[in-house]
Amino acid sequence: MAGVQRRMLDRIGDEVARATSIVRYARGSSFAAHVHDLGEEFLVLEGTFTDETGDFPVGTYSRHPPGSQHAPSSKDGCVILVKLRQFDPADAQWVRTNTQQEAWLPGACGRDHQVLPLFSRGSESVAMVSPGAEPVADVYPGGLELLVLAGRIRVNGTS
Repeated sequence: MAGVQRRMLDRIGDEVARATSIVRYARGSSFAAHVHDLGEEFLVLEGTFTDETGDFPVGTYSRHPPGSQHAPSSKDGCVILVKLRQFDPADAQWVRTNTQQEAWLPGACGRDHQVLPLFSRGSESVAMVSPGAEPVADVYPGGLELLVLAGRIRVNGTS
């Protein structure tokens, strides 16, 4: 769509695919109404993202379950991290969290960092972690997916 740019970070499949991307909406741009057959989750990195359910300011994390639909736009422009088609078909939970207004919890294993849990169901866990976190990949048998927004991170002792 005009004014909407997508930078693919990961994709499994063709155009309709399990995908992770950064999407930039120019000021006043919109995307046609569409259905998310296997769900969508996003984190607003800059600006304000909007759909018919309201405005999502910077720092908002949202999960739209399988079968959800919307017509997104941005009045002043925004940048979002988007993950598509990775939900369990039985996952019907809607989540909307403004991470700038939630209380962070102490990190695990006595390390000097904080964690903000965003979603957990079965073997899937989504959270934000503050600087200083050092995840141990062995703890995540299904894999560990990270997006580092600032600085660097060490996993299993390696940067």
